[in-house]
Amino acid sequence: MKDMEEKFPRALWVRLIIYVAVGHIFAAFIYLLFSLGAQGQ
Repeated sequence: MKDMEEKFPRALWVRLIIYVAVGHIFAAFIYLLFSLGAQGQ
């Protein structure tokens, strides 16, 4: 595990976590939009 930490800088991990978090929020928003749209019809 130590080799992995040395290979990837901390900034890359922070950026990766942010991208994953934003991606999940975006996917949840789209899912909510479709589910509300399906209920509305």
